[in-house]
Amino acid sequence: MAKVDKNEVLFERAQKTIPGGVNSPVRAFRQVGGTPRFITKAKGPYFWDAENKRYIDLIMSWGPMIVGHANPEVVEAVQKAAETSFSYGAPTEGEIELAERICALMPSVEQVRMVSSGTEATMSALRLARGYTGRDLIIKFEGCYHGHADSLLVKAGSGLLTFADSTQNAPSSGGVPQDLVKHTLVLPYNDVAAIEEVFKKQGDQIAAVIIEPIAGNMNLIKPSTEFLSAIRNLTSKHGSVLIYDEVMTGFRVALGGAQSLQGITPDLTCLGKVMGGGMPMAAFGGKKEIMSKLAPLGSVYQAGTLSGNPVAVAAGLKTLEIISRAGFYECLTGQTEKLMAGLKQAADKANIPFAVDNVGGMFGFYFTSQIPTSYEAVTQSDIEAFKKFFHLMLDEGVYLAPSAYEAGFTSIAHDNEVVNAIIAAAESSFKKL
Repeated sequence: MAKVDKNEVLFERAQKTIPGGVNSPVRAFRQVGGTPRFITKAKGPYFWDAENKRYIDLIMSWGPMIVGHANPEVVEAVQKAAETSFSYGAPTEGEIELAERICALMPSVEQVRMVSSGTEATMSALRLARGYTGRDLIIKFEGCYHGHADSLLVKAGSGLLTFADSTQNAPSSGGVPQDLVKHTLVLPYNDVAAIEEVFKKQGDQIAAVIIEPIAGNMNLIKPSTEFLSAIRNLTSKHGSVLIYDEVMTGFRVALGGAQSLQGITPDLTCLGKVMGGGMPMAAFGGKKEIMSKLAPLGSVYQAGTLSGNPVAVAAGLKTLEIISRAGFYECLTGQTEKLMAGLKQAADKANIPFAVDNVGGMFGFYFTSQIPTSYEAVTQSDIEAFKKFFHLMLDEGVYLAPSAYEAGFTSIAHDNEVVNAIIAAAESSFKKL
């Protein structure tokens, strides 16, 4: 009698009560096929599935687990906080400490408001930008994903690149009114001429430009210096708010986020993932002049029952403390670069077109000869080769993002032994492609 895979049993059971069997679409393995792995525990750079098979984790909860799974210091901080209750619905000193820490690490953030998810942060930042400017139009870029608020689900990245119809100017999701989408202009990423033209025609109507300063939801795509400079100059000239969506890149690519690497000072910044240390925690912040428009000071309303809850704050504070230690990012970046170089060398040895890129502990690899610089270029990569590679690596005990349109993530726990094991798995997998 054939052995029953516990992951398959759990997936079948999950689909009876959870739409698609998952609580976030990309987890369903729809692009790559096969059965999602149901995770039972994690430690350091590893997690284990329902069959007790160990995998080297290269998504790290899609970014937050930068200090490794179940980091003892973070676990201790969370346990200590939980002993005094999970949530009060009232202010705490911990919230002040976390806000002060964020403002110190990101000088563009003069004030910050905590929320519970990246979607909540971007949605609130856009509302604030519209309230501050008195304008309606927003600009986003093809392939950039800023959460699932209605006005942002237009040519969006992340799981939507796997599931959506790419019809021009259409919402990327059902249930989003076309009338609402008309307030969102979508431009190609890294296209200076396009944004210059739009501002020339409609600059006085644009409330905000929101951008992933390093895209991670159409795989990893870096912006050009000219592109970022144009956006900053045009938004300043026309009185529009520049919103850096650093939910993914904040504290992940550098201690001061992508903005510290690029020399750009945004008006508002959205944070999440790493800042919560794996707990549901996010934030948006920026210039005091803009943040003062938020309730209770101003007319732009935003609220949340669990915002700044003490358990998430404790995890966030301890995580930010760890990543602030000397040498943290040098080590993280070095290990990620070593991993990318190893993957590239293994692919070259097997004569497979393959390109790699990384910033800090965030990486991308592509089944194409050149590193993509746009949404369109990413969609031209060899998706079928990626699917095969994904499953070969899974068999080797390496868990990659189950979509060719997602960036990958390492942690400080991905030491030489772990990196070498991934490279060895890749060498074996490339030979079988």
